[in-house]
Amino acid sequence: MKYITGSLLAGLVTIVSGPVSAELVTTKLLSLDMARDIAAGAIEACRKDGYQVSVVVTNRSGEPLVVMRDVYSNRYFTQLAHGKANAVILGNISSAELRRNRADMVNELNLLDGVMVLAGGLPLQAAGSLVGAVGVSGAPGGELDEACARAGVEAVQEDLEFAD
Repeated sequence: MKYITGSLLAGLVTIVSGPVSAELVTTKLLSLDMARDIAAGAIEACRKDGYQVSVVVTNRSGEPLVVMRDVYSNRYFTQLAHGKANAVILGNISSAELRRNRADMVNELNLLDGVMVLAGGLPLQAAGSLVGAVGVSGAPGGELDEACARAGVEAVQEDLEFAD
């Protein structure tokens, strides 16, 4: 009886877990150093134009890797920057483009926890794979936030393009 029970249990475990595959999924991850360089580049670009902003750089899942805010930027700008980065993760396009493409449901998307579909967020792509997002908030307008985010991305663009 013990042998039958053990065999049934082994069979059940195989059925529940499914066939074992030797394949592994390879993924690219954004490093902390690169995330910091992106955030610093965005802050510097906004400072040159006289804007005090918050910058959030997330990984591919929307978890913050780096949160930076200039001296006079407040916590609400930081919250908005993270929400913009999360909107990018949601759509795998800029937050401004998501806003334009899905104008029919922006209000509903903004109800998602931690998502703000406002201009100022950009995807971080490495060799064609989404590795994260950057969100900026605090400049007088989303297009200016996005320009600062773009400057941060451009600071590491070569490294992103040639990531292997």
